[in-house]
Amino acid sequence: MENRIQTMLPLLDERQRRIYLASEALSYGYGGISRVSEISGVSIPTIRQGIAEIQAGEISENGRIRKEGAGRKRAEDIYPNILESIQNIVDGNTYGNPERVLSWTTLSLHDIQDLLHTKYKIKVSYRTVSTLLEKLGYSKQSNQKMMQIGEPSPNRNEQFEYINNKVKEFIDAGDPVISVDTKKKENVGNFKNNGQEYRKKKDPRKVLDHDFPIPELGKISPYGIYVINSNTGFVNLGTSHDTAEFAVESISRWWETIGKNTFPNQKRLMITCDCGGSNGYRLHLWKYQLSQLAERTGLSIHVSHFPPGTSKWNKVEHRLFCYITKNWQGQPLVDIQTAVNLIGSTTTAKGLKVICKADYNEYPLSKKVSDEDYNSISISRIDPFGEWNYIIE
Repeated sequence: MENRIQTMLPLLDERQRRIYLASEALSYGYGGISRVSEISGVSIPTIRQGIAEIQAGEISENGRIRKEGAGRKRAEDIYPNILESIQNIVDGNTYGNPERVLSWTTLSLHDIQDLLHTKYKIKVSYRTVSTLLEKLGYSKQSNQKMMQIGEPSPNRNEQFEYINNKVKEFIDAGDPVISVDTKKKENVGNFKNNGQEYRKKKDPRKVLDHDFPIPELGKISPYGIYVINSNTGFVNLGTSHDTAEFAVESISRWWETIGKNTFPNQKRLMITCDCGGSNGYRLHLWKYQLSQLAERTGLSIHVSHFPPGTSKWNKVEHRLFCYITKNWQGQPLVDIQTAVNLIGSTTTAKGLKVICKADYNEYPLSKKVSDEDYNSISISRIDPFGEWNYIIE
């Protein structure tokens, strides 16, 4: 019997296996169900079901292997609130990600499985948890360079939560939220650009054998504005220095080109940015230039800086800059217009659209703001982290 079962099982579908094993159990006699279950690995209730079908003379209808309605019910049918329960569990453990458009959790599948059981009396397998997490928009993520050397800011998580809540408040109210930063400078000229492009076989693009800047061509500084509300981007391509004056001019150009037309009735603007660079929270020129922008536009400008060492959380990095880099990979930035065209042609499957403009203005280094001008700024600091969060009227 053992040889027969091992030979036959791989050749049968689910119903045929059930009926065949039931017939073997009946022919074996007393103890046949247990013996057949032991040999085949099929559960005793399944074999008993096959015996019942044989004795009742049941046949498959319309080629079905199971009766209509048979099979395991979905977890959502058994526990209608399971998705909400999983969301509640992971929401407080989602790795510090403001506005949580990209979501991933620090909890393991087994952790979530255990919490579902202890907190909500929901018993499901960790594999079911994995499937439901995908439905909620969570996914496995590869490592990213986000750990800073030295001690992280003790107020890091609180600042992330503050940014998260404020971004949600602005988006719910229809007010614009932008994430800003300067992409790394790029040499202009026929230099090698990392990546590959499709070309005819044995016809690689010829570029210079060195990366020394060409003075007459210079460098470009792409300052990016990513609009969280609409998944759109604006890049001001500077040819001078990356200063606070250049940063605010870039935001001003976005507002005049896109912002005031997209948000015609809104009087508030939220800016999220790093705590260093041309938009650093210690820079007097950054705040003074923002006050001039607020004066010109009538906007109430709300600024929140990411804590030190957390610039990679800035959405402009992984919602705009990474796609620009991918779009121009393998193509030398031979001149300014080429860079403008490559940036402006950047799109994604999720609908990202980018506008790029060249900025030929000169932005001198070491420009100072007088004490009188700085004291004229109408600025309100928001406790408890007033250096990182403030409003300029």
